[in-house]
Amino acid sequence: MASPAFQVETVHLSQFREGTAKDRAEFIRVLGDSFRHTGFVKVAGHQVKPTDVEGAYSAARAFFALPEEAKRRYLVPGSGGARGFTAFGSEHAKDNPVGDLKEFWHVGQELPAEHPLKAAYGDNLWPEAEVPGFRAHTLALYRALEACAGTLLEALALYLGLPERHLADMITDGNSILRIIHYPALRDRYIPGGVRSSAHEDINLITLLPAATDSGLQLLDRNGTWRAVDGLAGEIVADAGDMLSRHLNLKIPSTTHRVVNPDDPEAVRYSMPFFCHPRPEVVLDCPESLLEPGEARRFEPITAHAFLLQRLREIGLI
Repeated sequence: MASPAFQVETVHLSQFREGTAKDRAEFIRVLGDSFRHTGFVKVAGHQVKPTDVEGAYSAARAFFALPEEAKRRYLVPGSGGARGFTAFGSEHAKDNPVGDLKEFWHVGQELPAEHPLKAAYGDNLWPEAEVPGFRAHTLALYRALEACAGTLLEALALYLGLPERHLADMITDGNSILRIIHYPALRDRYIPGGVRSSAHEDINLITLLPAATDSGLQLLDRNGTWRAVDGLAGEIVADAGDMLSRHLNLKIPSTTHRVVNPDDPEAVRYSMPFFCHPRPEVVLDCPESLLEPGEARRFEPITAHAFLLQRLREIGLI
């Protein structure tokens, strides 16, 4: 049987939230098939406000325009970049020792002081003195993307025949991260042999990416061909990560992707992927109901926290 033609499908989230039973079933099918065949899906009809995206990009431009000394005041040594600023060239792909041509800022989960995970996650840092409004814009975007991710995980669980909240419950108060990335002009900053983001698979369950300010995102399809996958304005591009793939015994494979260098050495790019993570204690272990007769589990059980630490070591952040 011929494999399906390559296409990253687009789904409209209101079809799942507000549609008829037939609408929901079609949404679930298209979402699941696109993830299964390409590792990616495009999402329209979500409730992420353009004003939150634009406000966060505006704050990012203001922060990354600061002098290097001012940005480095927000480095947190030994944290693996869990919060605050990570300097240019610090991160590299698992199998590539050359640093990526980017710098970024991490916003994590905001929890009340009495929450049992507060100490484990730590506090966010906010450059409010230098960039007023940074906190408000980025937290609003974080919450909206977290809600969108929960809905997509509900639909994906139903596609797999799992209880609707099986995957979404993993991310309640999860260790999710909004990464605000600045890719400087190559004429200004370059590492020999470096690319903006080397070929890699994401660590987490799923990643949500509002439209970046410039093109460059590519995925590696199942036949080994690199394909552009930038979303349209207003769309969110979602992709499956290694935690999801591992938990589902590769029924939804994670997909290799990269951000290529532009032809124009003056081109600057910003993007804001939301890396959707489980709580640290969640165990990644394929549910029995997903295994076909005679099918073995491909991976030993591991907590989300242990898997995260393993991967952060591989990419040079700890």
